[in-house]
Amino acid sequence: MNEIINNILSAVASVDPVTRTLLSSLFIMLETSFLVGLVIPGDTVVLISSTAITNLQEYIFMIVMVIVGSLTGETIGFFVGKYFGPHIRRSWLGRKLGPHRWEQAENYIDRRGGIAVFLSRFLPILHSLIPLTVGMTKMKYRTFIAWTSAACVIWTFVYVTLAAVLKDQYEAFAAKYDWAGFLFLGIVAAIVIAVSLIKKRVEKTQEKYMEEPADHDPSTVENPLGS
Repeated sequence: MNEIINNILSAVASVDPVTRTLLSSLFIMLETSFLVGLVIPGDTVVLISSTAITNLQEYIFMIVMVIVGSLTGETIGFFVGKYFGPHIRRSWLGRKLGPHRWEQAENYIDRRGGIAVFLSRFLPILHSLIPLTVGMTKMKYRTFIAWTSAACVIWTFVYVTLAAVLKDQYEAFAAKYDWAGFLFLGIVAAIVIAVSLIKKRVEKTQEKYMEEPADHDPSTVENPLGS
């Protein structure tokens, strides 16, 4: 198992640092814009690329570029929604998502405002719908980008740091123990399960804000500090 993991890590590390960092930025930009996040696993690309980080400069470069990519994608999504949102909603893809998903996103923004923008970055499907939907509401771009920036910074630091630390710890164990690969996979599986459970828990606490609309003005939010 160690040999298989070592080969995978070596293959990732063989890619030029600038190239893999820019690819991570590109994929995360695509994930956060115009519903592409429903099919482009940008977070997976960031995690895999971050395992090849070898020094502080590469770490900082990855952090900065992923944040830039995220915010660029979110901005594209916002303005696409602002100018083309209704057309996209009526398009084949918009209908494929189902009216209920769009209504949930609208209600969530309506009742929670900026907090909906922040939390949606950590929720499946909604993180792709929210920028488009916000663009169709009265929320100003500066409000949207402030809340999504905070979420993107936290998300980026967690993902990049986690991948880099796990890789370093694996290499330290693999140098001494033949079973390090199995331990590594076990930890990765545990993290994936834990993250999934946390996302489901957050989504569960927010569902009540997605089912009923309020006053159609995201600047007047409901229970701004509550769960």
